[in-house]
Amino acid sequence: MKKLNVTIRLEMSVPDDWELVETSEGGLVVKLPNQQYLDLAIEPLFSEDPEETWSTTEDEGVLNDILDMIEVEDVAYEFVTHWGGMCRAPSGGLRRNPMPA
Repeated sequence: MKKLNVTIRLEMSVPDDWELVETSEGGLVVKLPNQQYLDLAIEPLFSEDPEETWSTTEDEGVLNDILDMIEVEDVAYEFVTHWGGMCRAPSGGLRRNPMPA
């Protein structure tokens, strides 16, 4: 077998009332209004043609086979406050805003 590394990075503009909360296992999730919570994680999508519509599978066995191949999953959440060319991370430190790729 060979190793496949996949990196997924999202930047989202979200409502001010969204919060990060820690679960009993120490992970972070997003608290939404009305006592709902959001966790963003991998969801395998399949298609018979890469130019056509992609969807999840109804076959739990196929889905479980794909998910069983995942050795490491790392999801990190961070709220960032922007001003000028700088942003403040939750740690209180400053860093320059990265240039768009």
